[in-house]
Amino acid sequence: MGLELLADEALVLTGHYGCGKTSLAVTMAAALAKKGRAVSLIDLDIVNPYFRAADFAKQLGGMGVSVVAPVYAGSGLDVPALSARVDAALESSGTVILDAGGDDAGAAVLGRYAAKLMGRPHKMLYLFNSCRYLTSTPAACVETLKEIERAARLAADGVLNSTNLGPETTAALVRGSAAFAEETARLAGLPLMGTVVPGRLWAALADVPDKVLLDMRVALPWEGRLDNI
Repeated sequence: MGLELLADEALVLTGHYGCGKTSLAVTMAAALAKKGRAVSLIDLDIVNPYFRAADFAKQLGGMGVSVVAPVYAGSGLDVPALSARVDAALESSGTVILDAGGDDAGAAVLGRYAAKLMGRPHKMLYLFNSCRYLTSTPAACVETLKEIERAARLAADGVLNSTNLGPETTAALVRGSAAFAEETARLAGLPLMGTVVPGRLWAALADVPDKVLLDMRVALPWEGRLDNI
């Protein structure tokens, strides 16, 4: 699926709202669990109460993924409280995936855990979606990245092209984002780590280099299910 992780590595996924962080985080956690890896998924989004990794804790837990979420996630209370389980997960062995909140406000919580992350092998990747209004130019993508880095007190190790229109994503859209992605990476001075590709388009985009598989159909949280992971 691409972006294979070391056994004891932490992967931080950041980016603006709607870039696809949560979908990718859930997909990767499920894929690693299927391979028998010990994996924890930390939902650090204390800003957006709607679409979040914590919505899929039951399904992922059944696959062996340890999901760590804000204390009141899914309760209907808008209280940004984090559990001590976050610290425990970051200190444990195994692969840890962190789904950070969007933009600098959401990434600010990362600053609290920056020292712990720096103390273990880790990568921070910045996802961007050129179809989103606030990241519709490479310059805007990089501006958001810099804001996130300042808030998180962490530096990104690479960027990931996650251009999509949800279920309306087409192979032509993904192909057409290549130049945008290359320019974003150039302006950021970071490597382009790959392109996120929905599983249904995998064959049609077989020649796209460094593909990262998004092989799940995400049901809306209120539907109470997660398919194809």
